[in-house]
Amino acid sequence: MPEKIRIVLIDDHPLFRDGVVSTLDRSDDFEVVGQGENAAEAVRLAHELLPDIMLVDISMPGSGIEAVKAIASSCPVIKLVMLTVSENEDDVVSALQAGAQGYILKGISGPELLRIVKSVVEGESYLMPSLAVKVLTDLRKDSPADAEAEDLLTLLTAREEQILELVARAMSNKEIGLELNVTERTVKHYMTNILQKLHVRNRVEAALLAHKITLGKNS
Repeated sequence: MPEKIRIVLIDDHPLFRDGVVSTLDRSDDFEVVGQGENAAEAVRLAHELLPDIMLVDISMPGSGIEAVKAIASSCPVIKLVMLTVSENEDDVVSALQAGAQGYILKGISGPELLRIVKSVVEGESYLMPSLAVKVLTDLRKDSPADAEAEDLLTLLTAREEQILELVARAMSNKEIGLELNVTERTVKHYMTNILQKLHVRNRVEAALLAHKITLGKNS
């Protein structure tokens, strides 16, 4: 039997924590190994438990973003996901720059939360599509100029463009593989090439770059 994904949940609202823990505990894939309600507890639990992934709220005592920044620096093996009500683009940008691999709004359904968390543990990044356009111009201050970015996209093969389009629709590697009738491993290979060609760090930035070029062409 495969080992369960070990999770720590940090949020200063006990009732919300109970709901998320209940959702996670109903799945055979996850085990909640710790809970906290502020940034100091987040950092402490990260060091003591070294979980696979942590779900962290932004608006909590001590700042969720500061907690993520500290954990990403001291425990880079831990995957970090913001689980918050904030749709503020500055919060999204700050969280991703601090080291979060995902940004999820609290209105998400239980099954969708489980799917996203599992995909992040497997090495993917996630930004809810409704937030993507809001951070196009701010996510990377050192991103290529529009013309240069468009030139980079021309380096992609037809198959890589097809995969990038599906990534921009927030599909996981597994879902893309099913859509294109290829293995998940093949999709990961293509994603590695795409990231290198576009000079971006993860699939979120690749999708945002694609969105930016599309918007530029349509404006």
